[in-house]
Amino acid sequence: MNGPEDNGTVRGELIVHEDQHGQRLDSVLAEATGLSRNRIQSLIEQGWIKGPLQKPGARVKAGQHFLWQIPPAVPMKLEPQDIPLDILYEDEHLIVINKPAGMVVHPSHGHAEGTLVHALLHHVPELPGINGIERPGIVHRLDRFTSGSLVVAKSERAHQALSTMFAHHELRREYLAWCRGEPRWHERSISLPIARHPVHRKKMAVVDGGRRARTDVRLESQQGPFCRLRLILHTGRTHQIRVHLSHIGLPLLGDPLYARHYRPPASVPQAVREAVMALPGQALHAEVLGFRHPITGVPLLFKAPWPDHLLQLDAALQKSFTCT
Repeated sequence: MNGPEDNGTVRGELIVHEDQHGQRLDSVLAEATGLSRNRIQSLIEQGWIKGPLQKPGARVKAGQHFLWQIPPAVPMKLEPQDIPLDILYEDEHLIVINKPAGMVVHPSHGHAEGTLVHALLHHVPELPGINGIERPGIVHRLDRFTSGSLVVAKSERAHQALSTMFAHHELRREYLAWCRGEPRWHERSISLPIARHPVHRKKMAVVDGGRRARTDVRLESQQGPFCRLRLILHTGRTHQIRVHLSHIGLPLLGDPLYARHYRPPASVPQAVREAVMALPGQALHAEVLGFRHPITGVPLLFKAPWPDHLLQLDAALQKSFTCT
């Protein structure tokens, strides 16, 4: 990597070696620059990478020559907001948050403030510039109404290492889901491809030819017509758990997108009806997150406490039905 210029731009060149032949362009450039693949993909799209290939997933050939530039970090226009964070762990390289249901991870259309990014900028001032303007330090996300463990990088080096772990599925991720339905099994694995819904573009769906997706499911408890499931993610597709469970007839309680509007009938105990109707969104919690520290290699394991609305739901179910 060459040094920075006076304006902060870093330039360099890459000649593909024999042992890199056949690898993805974004992977080779990530290794050469020390940036994450996501950051490299953005630079390719923005025209900062010059060479014979211009698609991140294109396979390079030995001897190909690429010139690259890393522009200086753009000052963020986002204003830090003093929003309380439930911090499970923090050091100089990363921070692990127990994200509340209802909080959006990063700014997007309709969510210009009040996001986790705004809160992080107040808590970690050095985040600006890491992984672009609107998603500093973000290596993965949870849906707005999904609560639980989420790790954020505090440096480019940690960001690259964590992004690689997620790309290679080298983390332990366990979720809890409260669903409607009575599975006839105790454990099963769901391996169904996921892609954008062919009609409803805000939704994902099980689609032939979609991206590979695998979710392992274990029944933890059955309470009347409802169940609590523990899920282990082996891939990380958008809305993966919600899509897989809806597809097999076990929609998440409170899910506004993948479950029909559900109002518990009078036959359901009142305490359960009230707890279900009080859900802010899908009853899904990212309870366990485990990985090796991106810098030290030390194993880390975090367990996010349940939010109040799920504690109340589970207590109502346990009290109202005979558990099996």
